[in-house]
Amino acid sequence: LITMAKGLGGGFQPIGATVVSDKIRCAIEDGSGVLKHGLTYMGHPVACAAALAVQRFIAEHDVLANVRTQGDYLMEQLRGVFANHPHVGDIRGQGLFVGVELVSDPMTKQTFDPKLQLHAVLKKTALRNGLMVYPGGGTVDGVNGDHVVLAPAYTVSAPEIDEIVARLQTSIDGAVAQVNKETS
Repeated sequence: LITMAKGLGGGFQPIGATVVSDKIRCAIEDGSGVLKHGLTYMGHPVACAAALAVQRFIAEHDVLANVRTQGDYLMEQLRGVFANHPHVGDIRGQGLFVGVELVSDPMTKQTFDPKLQLHAVLKKTALRNGLMVYPGGGTVDGVNGDHVVLAPAYTVSAPEIDEIVARLQTSIDGAVAQVNKETS
């Protein structure tokens, strides 16, 4: 099962979808034959039309070529800037969806104390620096671990990526300094 939403309607119309493999489809057909799903807006014609228009635009204008090119550039820039950063444990992702793991020690991958809520401090710091990130905590074991996800627009350019990476570096350094100050 794969669920999807936001990009499907390109921000023009809320819509979500679930895609299933033949194996799952056959299991449903060979079982009860019934998939109880959908509520008020199931198959909403305006939402479906908007999603179809967005997906056609993406295909006709080869928007995903920019995602691949700029995604590679984003990863290259992040890995270059944060290669020896004292609080970045890992950088991983694909295309323009990249996660940056934050650690107190990159050699041991020791996490920050979860009580510090570094991911939340980083979100606020990044917003003050004009950068939107998706923060997360408890990603190692449900309690420990901090990260942020970057997900720039499909149309992002290399100079914009340079700005994103610079703002992220400033934000990480500022957030870590803040939480370290609070524990001193």
